[in-house]
Amino acid sequence: MNYQHLQHSWPNFSERITAFVKQLGLDNLSLQADHAALRVNHHHTAQLLADEFSQYGEIISNNMINGRPILIIKLTEPLVLGNMQINCVELPFPSDKAYPVEGWEHIELVFPSQAQTCEALVAELIEQAPQLANIIENAQAGIGEVKVKQSSPKGDNERLANPTIAFKAHGICVKVHPHDIQTIIASEQ
Repeated sequence: MNYQHLQHSWPNFSERITAFVKQLGLDNLSLQADHAALRVNHHHTAQLLADEFSQYGEIISNNMINGRPILIIKLTEPLVLGNMQINCVELPFPSDKAYPVEGWEHIELVFPSQAQTCEALVAELIEQAPQLANIIENAQAGIGEVKVKQSSPKGDNERLANPTIAFKAHGICVKVHPHDIQTIIASEQ
């Protein structure tokens, strides 16, 4: 897998993600697209992509998160996702987990909030998008096609709480959190 492959696979991924955002009812919230994330299974592939992406943008963060390097690349030309533009790509180096499909895996959306915990974020999100209550309840009960995971990932130097809710189905994922990646990176300085 290389940069060209990712360019060719973006339109299909973009269509699938846009449909999933609509299915979740998040399209009505006018959320900002924060970044798109890749999944790779081999260190060599991650390094190749890091080198290729650096020709199309700038690595603005190289941080250890959960014991592995995760690069954030700010693109000179944003990716287009429906009516949103995505300025950054997250490239995690592989952990010991193997992904069934390498390539585009998820996007992250910013839901402006002061929430410090996942519980507070869920409550605010459901207030704005009540249909998510059923999706989250079904996921907790183990029914329905959408899986929901709550987490508070944190880089070594992060000072800003950024609770995250991930909605997964059919090999793709949409994550929602209060702060965009560039604000998080600035909080590390």
